[in-house]
Amino acid sequence: MNTVMENQTNRYRITTPIEQYMKQTLAITVVFLFGLPLTGTGLAQEHEGHHGTAQTEQGKHGRQSMGEHDMSMGMHGMLGAYPMTREASGTSWQPEGASMEGIHTMQGHWMLMTHGLATLMYDNQGGERGNREVVSTNMLMGMAQRPLGPGTFGARGMFSLEPLTVGRKGYPLLLQSGETDNGKTPLIDRQHPHDLFMELALTYSVSVGLDSSAFAYVGWPGEPALGPPTFMHRFSGTDNPEAPITHHWLDSTHITHGVTTLGYIWKEIKLEGSLFTGREPDEDRWDLEKPRFDSFAGRFSYNPNPHWAFQTSYGHIDSPEQLEPEQDTNRFTISASYHHRWDRTHWQTTAAWGRNRNDPGRDLDGFLVESLVNFNKTHIVFGRAETVEKSELFFEADPLHGKSFTVHKVSLGYIYDFPEQHQVQWGLGGLGSLHFLPERLEEAYEETPFSFMLFIRAKL
Repeated sequence: MNTVMENQTNRYRITTPIEQYMKQTLAITVVFLFGLPLTGTGLAQEHEGHHGTAQTEQGKHGRQSMGEHDMSMGMHGMLGAYPMTREASGTSWQPEGASMEGIHTMQGHWMLMTHGLATLMYDNQGGERGNREVVSTNMLMGMAQRPLGPGTFGARGMFSLEPLTVGRKGYPLLLQSGETDNGKTPLIDRQHPHDLFMELALTYSVSVGLDSSAFAYVGWPGEPALGPPTFMHRFSGTDNPEAPITHHWLDSTHITHGVTTLGYIWKEIKLEGSLFTGREPDEDRWDLEKPRFDSFAGRFSYNPNPHWAFQTSYGHIDSPEQLEPEQDTNRFTISASYHHRWDRTHWQTTAAWGRNRNDPGRDLDGFLVESLVNFNKTHIVFGRAETVEKSELFFEADPLHGKSFTVHKVSLGYIYDFPEQHQVQWGLGGLGSLHFLPERLEEAYEETPFSFMLFIRAKL
């Protein structure tokens, strides 16, 4: 902490490590949020594993480069004494062998991380109900933590300009459903945009033994203890630019306007419970909505070694859909992620199942398997296969409204990442998807419609 004397006013001004960090990253933030999503250009930097810098104060500031092994050993998570690579979205866990992308720095007692990505893509969804658009998906997040009293204090923030760069209707995505763009009709065959405020959360954890800790997480918005890590934060899905059609079976609660979570960690086991607001975000993507704390969830997580992450969870979600306020959902999820690394290559596969038990309504299941291999930070190959029971594919006036259909989707994609230049990590990629539908849907969608995306991506 630096103390600066202001002689004219005979007062002291305190410059905290957080303020120093904010000054250092202000230019990156402005260019990324306001330049990259609109123009397709920007500033990004990716660090394999935990590459970053540490700043120490010994008389004067010195800057020390730290490699992946040193950083992983020296940086523990917000919620307990384990490597920070184990942490994903909200309070969820991933395999700790995964790389944590972003800019990592130390400022005094503060450990800081900035991460973000933006994708400018041409989206061509095939079939009778497909559409073609050019949009930009994007997000920027920051995390800070430091020792405070007997424990560790943390702060998290995540933001997106998708309300501007994607628009209220979201982007075309066959077989996707959920939420609304006008408060009157549901979004069908489109992926809704993320809110400007995706996460504003605080954490505090305290060691309660040699191998255990207790923690609290409060977010407005935040993510409750329900489901696997959100698709954009798990390594197996982060480079895939399209959302899974199982999103509302597995991780749709990742933007919850009002959540509090208490948890206990013992070695490789985590138990946690949440109270949160069940209603999904409305069509106004720029605001913070009223917390209700009308829903609850619990999750059990187990990471037996650096390669594996398992979780099972249950949640009662009160009136999640704005257009069907009388319907509650009881959600069950199970997932497993496996991560393997050798040299500079990372491979992760995630398998997940989710069941929405709607009241009133039917039990609907969703299954997902996705995998991604990153070869030497240059070649990325990724794929996803999903099977989902959908009952929201038709508007109310249609005779098929409310009827459930089992649909299948398979996607395969590739990205070429250019060498970093001027702290920019650029990638060019594309993906193709096939949709396998029951006969009753072929008249509306076409038989086995094919969709594809071409995109430019930059990330921190």
